[in-house]
Amino acid sequence: MILRPAVVADADAVGALHAASWRAHYRGAYADAYLDGDLVGERCAVWRDRLADPRAAVTVVAEDAGALVGFVHVVVDDDPRWGSLVDNLHVTGGRRRTGIGTALHAAAVAAVLRSAGTPRMYLWVLEQNVAAQRFYAARGGRHVQTVPVGGDPARLNGVPYKRRIVWDRLR
Repeated sequence: MILRPAVVADADAVGALHAASWRAHYRGAYADAYLDGDLVGERCAVWRDRLADPRAAVTVVAEDAGALVGFVHVVVDDDPRWGSLVDNLHVTGGRRRTGIGTALHAAAVAAVLRSAGTPRMYLWVLEQNVAAQRFYAARGGRHVQTVPVGGDPARLNGVPYKRRIVWDRLR
Protein backbone atom coordinates (compact mmCIF):
# COMPACT_ATOMS: atom_id res chain seq x y z
CA MET A 1 0.00 0.00 0.00
CA ILE A 2 1.15 3.53 -0.75
CA LEU A 3 -0.10 6.88 0.52
CA ARG A 4 0.11 9.90 -1.77
CA PRO A 5 -1.48 13.32 -2.23
CA ALA A 6 -4.74 13.15 -4.17
CA VAL A 7 -4.91 14.72 -7.63
CA VAL A 8 -7.87 15.75 -9.78
CA ALA A 9 -7.70 12.44 -11.66
CA ASP A 10 -8.59 10.68 -8.36
CA ALA A 11 -11.91 12.51 -8.00
CA ASP A 12 -14.20 9.83 -9.43
CA ALA A 13 -12.58 6.99 -7.47
CA VAL A 14 -12.70 9.05 -4.27
CA GLY A 15 -16.32 10.01 -4.96
CA ALA A 16 -17.33 6.39 -5.56
CA LEU A 17 -15.65 5.23 -2.33
CA HIS A 18 -17.22 8.14 -0.43
CA ALA A 19 -20.70 7.19 -1.70
CA ALA A 20 -20.15 3.47 -0.91
CA SER A 21 -19.05 4.33 2.61
CA TRP A 22 -22.07 6.57 3.20
CA ARG A 23 -24.40 3.86 1.90
CA ALA A 24 -22.83 1.33 4.27
CA HIS A 25 -22.59 3.52 7.39
CA TYR A 26 -25.15 6.33 7.11
CA ARG A 27 -28.24 4.19 6.53
CA GLY A 28 -30.78 5.01 9.20
CA ALA A 29 -29.44 8.53 9.70
CA TYR A 30 -29.88 9.60 6.08
CA ALA A 31 -32.99 8.91 4.00
CA ASP A 32 -32.87 5.76 1.88
CA ALA A 33 -34.11 7.76 -1.12
CA TYR A 34 -31.07 10.02 -0.83
CA LEU A 35 -28.56 7.20 -0.26
CA ASP A 36 -30.06 5.10 -3.07
CA GLY A 37 -30.24 8.02 -5.51
CA ASP A 38 -27.40 9.46 -7.56
CA LEU A 39 -25.09 9.68 -4.57
CA VAL A 40 -22.09 8.59 -6.63
CA GLY A 41 -22.64 11.39 -9.13
CA GLU A 42 -23.09 13.93 -6.35
CA ARG A 43 -19.97 12.83 -4.45
CA CYS A 44 -17.86 12.72 -7.64
CA ALA A 45 -18.89 16.30 -8.44
CA VAL A 46 -17.95 17.38 -4.91
CA TRP A 47 -14.54 15.73 -5.20
CA ARG A 48 -13.86 17.17 -8.65
CA ASP A 49 -14.40 20.64 -7.15
CA ARG A 50 -12.39 19.94 -4.00
CA LEU A 51 -9.41 18.46 -5.80
CA ALA A 52 -9.41 21.14 -8.50
CA ASP A 53 -9.10 23.86 -5.85
CA PRO A 54 -7.48 22.39 -2.73
CA ARG A 55 -7.02 25.72 -0.89
CA ALA A 56 -6.25 25.13 2.77
CA ALA A 57 -7.04 21.42 2.48
CA VAL A 58 -5.02 18.23 2.26
CA THR A 59 -6.35 15.03 0.69
CA VAL A 60 -4.33 11.83 0.86
CA VAL A 61 -5.28 8.61 -0.90
CA ALA A 62 -4.25 5.06 -0.08
CA GLU A 63 -3.63 2.75 -3.03
CA ASP A 64 -2.92 -0.94 -3.23
CA ALA A 65 -1.93 -2.47 -6.57
CA GLY A 66 -3.11 0.71 -8.27
CA ALA A 67 -6.59 0.62 -6.73
CA LEU A 68 -7.92 3.23 -4.31
CA VAL A 69 -8.52 1.60 -0.91
CA GLY A 70 -9.01 4.71 1.26
CA PHE A 71 -8.66 8.44 1.63
CA VAL A 72 -8.55 11.23 4.19
CA HIS A 73 -9.42 14.90 3.67
CA VAL A 74 -8.32 17.57 6.15
CA VAL A 75 -9.43 21.21 6.14
CA VAL A 76 -6.45 22.98 7.71
CA ASP A 77 -7.17 25.51 10.50
CA ASP A 78 -10.92 25.14 9.98
CA ASP A 79 -11.96 26.35 13.44
CA PRO A 80 -10.14 28.69 15.85
CA ARG A 81 -11.11 26.60 18.87
CA TRP A 82 -10.99 23.04 17.55
CA GLY A 83 -8.28 23.30 14.89
CA SER A 84 -8.18 21.41 11.61
CA LEU A 85 -11.20 19.38 10.48
CA VAL A 86 -10.84 15.79 9.35
CA ASP A 87 -13.78 16.12 6.99
CA ASN A 88 -13.51 12.59 5.60
CA LEU A 89 -11.69 9.37 6.42
CA HIS A 90 -12.97 6.35 4.52
CA VAL A 91 -11.61 2.88 3.81
CA THR A 92 -13.10 0.49 1.29
CA GLY A 93 -15.35 -2.16 2.85
CA GLY A 94 -13.20 -5.23 2.38
CA ARG A 95 -10.07 -3.52 3.69
CA ARG A 96 -11.18 -2.25 7.10
CA ARG A 97 -9.13 -3.38 10.10
CA THR A 98 -5.99 -3.84 7.97
CA GLY A 99 -4.11 -0.71 9.03
CA ILE A 100 -5.24 1.56 6.19
CA GLY A 101 -7.37 3.75 8.45
CA THR A 102 -4.55 4.03 10.96
CA ALA A 103 -2.13 5.07 8.20
CA LEU A 104 -4.60 7.64 6.89
CA HIS A 105 -5.19 9.02 10.38
CA ALA A 106 -1.42 9.35 10.81
CA ALA A 107 -1.27 11.17 7.46
CA ALA A 108 -3.94 13.58 8.71
CA VAL A 109 -1.95 14.24 11.89
CA ALA A 110 1.22 14.81 9.86
CA ALA A 111 -0.60 17.24 7.54
CA VAL A 112 -1.90 19.24 10.49
CA LEU A 113 1.51 19.34 12.18
CA ARG A 114 3.12 20.42 8.90
CA SER A 115 0.54 22.95 7.67
CA ALA A 116 -1.70 24.21 10.47
CA GLY A 117 -1.19 27.11 12.81
CA THR A 118 -2.30 25.02 15.78
CA PRO A 119 -1.66 21.33 16.58
CA ARG A 120 -5.33 20.50 17.19
CA MET A 121 -7.67 18.40 15.09
CA TYR A 122 -11.33 17.37 15.21
CA LEU A 123 -13.99 15.53 13.26
CA TRP A 124 -17.67 14.68 13.34
CA VAL A 125 -18.91 11.08 13.46
CA LEU A 126 -22.49 9.85 13.39
CA GLU A 127 -23.70 8.73 16.80
CA GLN A 128 -24.76 5.40 15.30
CA ASN A 129 -21.26 4.71 13.93
CA VAL A 130 -19.91 3.07 17.07
CA ALA A 131 -17.09 1.26 15.24
CA ALA A 132 -15.68 4.56 13.97
CA GLN A 133 -15.97 6.07 17.46
CA ARG A 134 -13.93 3.17 18.86
CA PHE A 135 -11.36 3.63 16.09
CA TYR A 136 -10.95 7.34 16.90
CA ALA A 137 -10.85 6.74 20.66
CA ALA A 138 -8.06 4.17 20.15
CA ARG A 139 -6.09 6.93 18.41
CA GLY A 140 -6.52 9.39 21.27
CA GLY A 141 -9.70 11.13 20.12
CA ARG A 142 -11.99 12.46 22.83
CA HIS A 143 -15.76 12.97 22.54
CA VAL A 144 -16.69 16.51 23.62
CA GLN A 145 -20.08 17.31 22.08
CA THR A 146 -23.18 15.74 20.54
CA VAL A 147 -25.44 17.77 18.25
CA PRO A 148 -28.13 17.12 15.62
CA VAL A 149 -26.94 16.56 12.06
CA GLY A 150 -27.75 19.65 10.00
CA GLY A 151 -28.56 20.00 6.37
CA ASP A 152 -31.50 19.35 4.10
CA PRO A 153 -34.24 17.59 6.14
CA ALA A 154 -35.32 15.72 2.99
CA ARG A 155 -31.95 13.95 3.03
CA LEU A 156 -32.22 12.94 6.68
CA ASN A 157 -34.10 10.19 8.43
CA GLY A 158 -35.64 12.01 11.38
CA VAL A 159 -33.12 13.86 13.55
CA PRO A 160 -29.85 11.93 13.64
CA TYR A 161 -27.03 13.07 15.92
CA LYS A 162 -23.30 13.45 15.40
CA ARG A 163 -20.42 13.57 17.86
CA ARG A 164 -17.46 15.93 17.83
CA ILE A 165 -14.23 14.02 18.45
CA VAL A 166 -11.13 16.12 19.23
CA TRP A 167 -7.41 15.71 19.51
CA ASP A 168 -6.17 18.56 21.72
CA ARG A 169 -2.46 18.04 21.20
CA LEU A 170 -1.07 16.23 18.23
CA ARG A 171 2.45 14.83 18.16
